[in-house]
Amino acid sequence: MVHCPNCLLKDLGKIGTAQYYCGRCGIEIVIQGEHLAVFQVEEDGSLSSLDDLFSDEERRINTEASPQLIQKASGR
Repeated sequence: MVHCPNCLLKDLGKIGTAQYYCGRCGIEIVIQGEHLAVFQVEEDGSLSSLDDLFSDEERRINTEASPQLIQKASGR
């Protein structure tokens, strides 16, 4: 299951294929392979990367707990 790497909320909104939104933090989370890409949604709708604020471990998807997420995101 995908969770917000910032607040750890698990009840994320799905906004697209492999794309989620945390309403608590106002960030967009995108599954990219075995990692999450994290973006802040700006007032004009553009996205600013927040990946540099999180370690690789914080952005890593637990493939043992959620192998179907990796498969769906990669189209397998």
